[in-house]
Amino acid sequence: QVQLVESGGGLVQAGESLNVSCTASGSVTSIYAMGWYRQAPGKERELVAETDRDGRTNYALSAEGRFTLSRDNAWDMWSLRMLSLKPEDTPVYYCQAGVITVEASYDYWGQGTQVTVST
Repeated sequence: QVQLVESGGGLVQAGESLNVSCTASGSVTSIYAMGWYRQAPGKERELVAETDRDGRTNYALSAEGRFTLSRDNAWDMWSLRMLSLKPEDTPVYYCQAGVITVEASYDYWGQGTQVTVST
């Protein structure tokens, strides 16, 4: 089991920057991949950025060049640095951890943190 807690988020104006962070507890050594997703009302949850223990990091096209995903060496905390925020960056942001065990793979999610970008 992995528990995820997000922090950060809040209200900013367009063009400003914001950080959101995720802290993992529990079986953190089983985490293979970590990332950030976001979901606007009435829309599907979409990937923002993700990284894995194989060293691969992917960003959504909307995030490339503006957002940076970073993590600590213990793989129990990761952050998303967001620059030049736009109103369309407003949704709820969720951190995600992918866990692989001998039996199966699982995704764990945080409770979400609201980011609101005003014009």
